[in-house]
Amino acid sequence: MTDLNQIDLPALAKGDKRTWDAFVVASAPLINAVIRRTLAAYRLSEEDVMDAAQDVFVRLCANDFRLLKTYDPARAGLSTWLAVVSRSAAVDHARRRRQSTTPIDEVPEAFLGYEDRHTEKLKIPQGLLTERQTLILKCLYDEERDVAEVAQLLKIDAQTVRSTHHKALLRLREHFGEEAP
Repeated sequence: MTDLNQIDLPALAKGDKRTWDAFVVASAPLINAVIRRTLAAYRLSEEDVMDAAQDVFVRLCANDFRLLKTYDPARAGLSTWLAVVSRSAAVDHARRRRQSTTPIDEVPEAFLGYEDRHTEKLKIPQGLLTERQTLILKCLYDEERDVAEVAQLLKIDAQTVRSTHHKALLRLREHFGEEAP
């Protein structure tokens, strides 16, 4: 059995078959262990572990070993680098395996398990906000405009819109007793 530290990396990156075979044998236990540990959180099958491990090897040799050629021994040991690549491949595999979802717009409200408590407008006391703050909140929330649109409409800088919005929210939080983030 070959140790990972004994692998001839230049020969491996050039696609030497014997070096590749030795690399696969030496790195498979590490790659499988990292993937198994990563996928345990997702509760995926042993078949998924093997598929994700296979994906690591495919990634390493794809495009003329492009990923493998990015390994820099000055930055990390080969086993550390392989663990990072393996974990990334496992997470990508788990994301692809997630069950399909239904767009929320297609789900009847009765099945969503929440009630929309934000349908009524907030009553803001007169004089709490400046005219500019009130106008910016109206544009952003009632008219659902974005910051750039509001800035163009009011002929002011976008940063002024963001700053005024922020100050208005701070005043509202203070008045209604909520903690500022």
